[in-house]
Amino acid sequence: MKFRFVYIFIILLGLPQLLYSQSRFSEAQTYFDTGNYTKVISILEPLTNEISDNRSKAIELLGDAYSHTKDWDSSINQYNVLVDLYPEVANYHYKYGGALAMKALTVNKLMAIPLILEAKSECIQASELDPNHIESRWALVKIYMELPAVLGGSTSKAITYANQLESLSKVDGYLAKGYLYNKADDFIRAEQFYKQALDIGGSKTCYMALAEFYLNRDQKEKAIAVLRTGYGRLEAEELQQNLEDITQ
Repeated sequence: MKFRFVYIFIILLGLPQLLYSQSRFSEAQTYFDTGNYTKVISILEPLTNEISDNRSKAIELLGDAYSHTKDWDSSINQYNVLVDLYPEVANYHYKYGGALAMKALTVNKLMAIPLILEAKSECIQASELDPNHIESRWALVKIYMELPAVLGGSTSKAITYANQLESLSKVDGYLAKGYLYNKADDFIRAEQFYKQALDIGGSKTCYMALAEFYLNRDQKEKAIAVLRTGYGRLEAEELQQNLEDITQ
């Protein structure tokens, strides 16, 4: 009976700290939802080793907050912890790979190469762990189109992942194919797929993708027409802002 009392007493001693940690995590989530990422970081940095039930969520939220502030080294560290702790979770591999790819954009080409290759490996891992993971397949389409062939770039592999995307989401598949054919300088097919994505998706993203395609092809009037149509249908402020930026 005495040992049982001591056990209960120890649990009660730790309960206030546990409740405090959970409360602070909830507070951090609220700040994240309102875009106050520096506040999220200040709350979670000292807590990620104390939170038990939501530890993985706290680490992920901290990594996401670092990503929003473009502190790629810190976000990489957090996502790497998650990959080590939960190697079976596809989304952690994807986020880790994404942070590596974003860091690669901030360093010289020589330093970027190993980062991009590791990012590719992590995204492949994510796609293999989860056959329905859209984001990792999108990332792989872009990576295979951006990498030179000597480093593993491949239009055919990009098409493979774009086809997988199409089987999961017609809109994502068509947008991915629009992107990759545009990168491959096949502008007729690129336009075709961007239009198909818009026809079935009709989202802000679809309108912006087609408009950007036209702008990059020096077809300003077509871009303006697409944005005007999109704003008329969706009344999305971002479409209106893009329209104003073009017409000013």
